[in-house]
Amino acid sequence: MSLQSHIEALKERHASLETKIHVEDSRPRPDDGQLSKMKLEKLRLKEEMARLRTKAS
Repeated sequence: MSLQSHIEALKERHASLETKIHVEDSRPRPDDGQLSKMKLEKLRLKEEMARLRTKAS
């Protein structure tokens, strides 16, 4: 897998998590534990993408 395709895959996972977070947060009684896990994973993906972009430059 090329570096660019890896970054694209991370972007897709990041966008998917964004949607899942929005859905969970819109529920009448959102699961705070699950929201925290998803937000941490989203942040980890964002940091990984930034690291890879720096590496690609």
